Amino acid sequence: MGCTTAVTSATARSCHAEACYAEGVQENLRDKGLVRAVGPWGLAANIVNIVVGASIFAVPANLAASIGVLAPLAFLGCAGAIGAIAICFAEGGSRVPTSGGAYGYIEAAFGPFVGFVAGTLLWFSSALASGGIAAALADTAVSILPARIATSAHALIIVAVIGGLTLVQLGGVARGTRIVNATTVLKLIPLAVFLVAGAGAMHAANFTQTVPVSPEGLGHALILALFAFTGMGTSVCASGEVAQPARTIPVALGIAMLGVTLLYVAVQVVCQGVLGATLAQTETPLADAMARLNPVLRMLLLAGAGLSMFSWIAGDLLGTPRVLFAFGRDGLLPRALGRVRASTHAPHVAIVSYAALSTLLALTGTFAELAVLSTLAIALVYIAACTAAWRLARARVALAGTPLGFRYLGAAMLIGVASMLALIALASPAEILGLIAATVLTAAFYWGFARRNARSLSDSVS
Repeated sequence: MGCTTAVTSATARSCHAEACYAEGVQENLRDKGLVRAVGPWGLAANIVNIVVGASIFAVPANLAASIGVLAPLAFLGCAGAIGAIAICFAEGGSRVPTSGGAYGYIEAAFGPFVGFVAGTLLWFSSALASGGIAAALADTAVSILPARIATSAHALIIVAVIGGLTLVQLGGVARGTRIVNATTVLKLIPLAVFLVAGAGAMHAANFTQTVPVSPEGLGHALILALFAFTGMGTSVCASGEVAQPARTIPVALGIAMLGVTLLYVAVQVVCQGVLGATLAQTETPLADAMARLNPVLRMLLLAGAGLSMFSWIAGDLLGTPRVLFAFGRDGLLPRALGRVRASTHAPHVAIVSYAALSTLLALTGTFAELAVLSTLAIALVYIAACTAAWRLARARVALAGTPLGFRYLGAAMLIGVASMLALIALASPAEILGLIAATVLTAAFYWGFARRNARSLSDSVS
């Protein structure tokens, strides 16, 4: 069975990218039942929403403690690394725009085994982050409640937030995108107020360097800044529902990552200009900076942090379940995950399953524990995505029109891979061993179950 014929079945996963291109596959039909309703601004809003999570409300203080007034340069440096990765995502997404995002084009470049490992790390990383952020949101909400009801209220808030947003996503990608757009705008309002109000309260004396810069401090700052930029991989998981993907995905990534970089640098500069040396001692830098102007503004920034967490969960539930859907569609996980509700064109089983896992993680874990594991796992996905985009470009794969065709893709790939390897190297030995263990278990699951299940599905449709 050739790639042209098999592109609608699980057998297409075993076709190398070069063979698929040689047989003239011009359209990916694997997302049958879904609706391509997401435009460039909707996708860009979701990327901004996922990348600009709760971390920007805390990271400026940690950066100042590490390298002082040089902190904006850490954001600019990491923007270069993440920008290179974004180019690779745009290249790969414009060539193989399918549900599951990076999983789809990693699989197309390297086959089902590497695709499965990378896709599993992608959705599990997002689930860890979602659970951690939901737990942090509940922590913030119960902090104003009496202690006697805090514990039960904590669990109730987690279930209510994830459950309510799940119901929205079950209504279809258009409805899910609308709530992401709305919450993204709302969570950016407090940040805009912060920048406007804070710009007039900065003092030149606050930009004096008081922190000695050491290699350890610089490395810590780069990790923090890089963490603040991660998340775009989750947003493009809904690529199977993006209209004109060969154009929309690169445009959306470009708009979003440029906007995020400018926002982060501006927030860091204003925090430094208002708080000065005290920036390194605060846990809520944006809120404390606004407290010097008006207590009401401080409450606005605290509410903005909570809204940012809520909005992040909404965006995650829009993107990540599409990886589970893709696995079910391709026979790598139970086939029920690949079902689409006829009335809303939403992958309802995948959405509910992912929401249940996120809820369980939120009820049993904490933000700090889950966030570290999430960041390391996504680093491996980014490495695979960068190299996959480069390989697809060399093979001239294009399943949905003219791809991005970035001229210096090789350089972007090398920068992206090197930056992620550096991030992993800076982790603790225990964290690196945990990452290796998770990868090995995923590989073992593939060879023990997923491969056999996919082969059974292939035989049933042949």
